[in-house]
Amino acid sequence: MDDSLKKQVTPRGRPANGAGQDAYDRLRSDIAARHATLSTQLRNIAEFALENPTEMALGTVAEVAKRAGAQPSAIVRFANTLGFGGFTEMQQVFRLRLVASLAPSYKDRIDRLKRDGPWSGGGEPRAVLSRFVTEGIASLETLNTAAREPDLRRAIELLKSAETIYLLGLGGSFPVVAHLAYVLRKLGRRTVLLDAIGGGLREQAVSATRADALLAVSFKQYNADTVRLFAELIARGIRAVSITDNLLSPIARGAEVVFELHDMPEPALRTLVAPMSLAQTLAVGLGLAQD
Repeated sequence: MDDSLKKQVTPRGRPANGAGQDAYDRLRSDIAARHATLSTQLRNIAEFALENPTEMALGTVAEVAKRAGAQPSAIVRFANTLGFGGFTEMQQVFRLRLVASLAPSYKDRIDRLKRDGPWSGGGEPRAVLSRFVTEGIASLETLNTAAREPDLRRAIELLKSAETIYLLGLGGSFPVVAHLAYVLRKLGRRTVLLDAIGGGLREQAVSATRADALLAVSFKQYNADTVRLFAELIARGIRAVSITDNLLSPIARGAEVVFELHDMPEPALRTLVAPMSLAQTLAVGLGLAQD
C-alpha cells in the first residue's frame, strides 16, 4: 500500500475532499493488478472484496471470512499481501468509501426490503413486478453514483474518434448492444453489430483496425464468445469501452474505459435498466459531441 493511501486511513475515518473515494479506487486497482499473481484462495477473497465492498466495510473478520468461504487467517493474509498491517487497517479504506457517501446505500436498503419486506418470496405477478421495478430503481441509483464524468467524457471521445464502432455483447447482454446499434445508425455512425449470426463472429470483426473502437458488454456468467473475441480485438490494438460488473471481468483487462455496474441478487434475470441507460447516455452524448 502506498504512503498516500495510508495517510488517508485515519482512526476517525473521515475523508476530506474525496480522499476516501481516491483511496478506495487505488485499493481496487491494486487488487485487480495483483489478482493474477495471488493463490487460488486469495484470488477468491479478492473477487469477494471487489464485489461486496459494503460487507468488507461493515463485517467483522469472522463474518467476512464466512461470507467469502475462507478462514479468518486468510482474510488477514490477504490484507498483508496488499501492504496493510491487518484486516482492520484494510477495512478502513472500505469504510472511507461509505463515509464519503459513495456506497450504494440505496441498493443495500432494497436488499433488506427484499429479505424482510412484504414482497419477499412473493410469487404473484404483482409481487414479481414490484421486485423488478425496485431492482431497476436501485440499479439506476447506483449507476448515477458510479458513472463518473471523466469516464463518460473519455468513452464518448473514444467513440467519436473511431471510424467504425464495433459492438459486442452476446447472450443476455445482446439487447443492450442491439439497441445501441440502432441508435448509433440513426446518428449516422458507421456501426458493426457483432451478432454471430450464421456462425461468423470472427469474420464480422476481421476488418476492425486501430482506427476503430469496440464497445463490449458482458456480465457474470460471462459469454465465452464475447470474452474470446474481446481478447483478440484488444490484442490487435483496438481501443475499447467495457460495460461489465467487476474490475476482474475478462472484458475489463485492456479496455481504456470500464464502467462497473454491480447487479442486485436476482436469481431469475439480470435487470438491463442500468446498462441500457448507460448505453443510451453514450449514444446521445456522442450525438451531442458531433454537433
